[in-house]
Amino acid sequence: MPFDSPRHDWSKAEIEDLYTQPLDALVGRALEVKRANWADGKLQKSQLLSIKTGGCPEDCGYCSQSAHFDTGLDAEKLMPLDEVVAAAKRAKANGADRFCMGAGWRSLKDRDVPKVAAMISAVKAEGLETCVTLGMLEEGQAETLKEAGLDYYNHNLDTSPEYYTTVVTTRTYADRLDTLGKARRAGVKLCVGGILGMGEGRSDRIGLIHELSKLTPHPESVPINMLVPIKGTPRGERPAISGPEMARASAAGRIVFPKSWVRLSAGREGMSEGEQALLLLAGANSIFVGDRLLTTDNPGEDRDQALLDAVGFEAVEHEAMPNTDKTTLINHL
Repeated sequence: MPFDSPRHDWSKAEIEDLYTQPLDALVGRALEVKRANWADGKLQKSQLLSIKTGGCPEDCGYCSQSAHFDTGLDAEKLMPLDEVVAAAKRAKANGADRFCMGAGWRSLKDRDVPKVAAMISAVKAEGLETCVTLGMLEEGQAETLKEAGLDYYNHNLDTSPEYYTTVVTTRTYADRLDTLGKARRAGVKLCVGGILGMGEGRSDRIGLIHELSKLTPHPESVPINMLVPIKGTPRGERPAISGPEMARASAAGRIVFPKSWVRLSAGREGMSEGEQALLLLAGANSIFVGDRLLTTDNPGEDRDQALLDAVGFEAVEHEAMPNTDKTTLINHL
């Protein structure tokens, strides 16, 4: 199978064999796939803003915004448009190329669609890629957001189908897949990944990648999040997952999704510079920047620049990321 040809027939056993091979072999293979499809030494900076925080009726066991848990977070109203635009301008000035807006909702209500659409249009006008994560979608909503200029819809599967019900009971796996289908049919790109370190086993991490591999086409963006334990939530005391295990997920994701962004997302605040560098070596080609990721801390601009300096990477716009040197595509897996 050529490095530039995504597969949709991965078996779970094949992904397990890939995921569990010696780390040097796994990372080496991921690096070959990355170099065949993406420019060397470059990454995309993305920034995430919580446009409506807290009060969510879902019971996702990792989330500070759930109304089911006492996390000390107060529910807030939807941000005014001018504040969102100001945040987008700051993000772009700091080198972000993609701006994602998240709301602590179970689902997007029709009454809020015009307000969110206005935000999308305004951010798009700033020259940024746009992404939103708003919970479940109803019929016709994705089309409206697409018309407003939406590039990506984020709706993570979180974990494997087998482990999912131990984390979330208020929304089914099928509900998540249904929303992804609505976004895809509207012509919106998908940003779909999961969270590692919630107490799941390695088989669940492999199962998550397998579920994502069955989506046709593959999600254009695959965020890999490390759990940030939030006091007051059921996952608030979980020990951190190891850097090498995160690297395995990053590398396997790069191989299974050769044309997709693999985004190093939540959890960077708790990683060492060396651990983050390993994930970039293992295939990640985007990071979320800014001091906050929705409601949790994120490394600031100085630490991000120190990371880029250490690995010799350059932040560029998304158009400069794909590798156009076709001579690298003659290799085969």
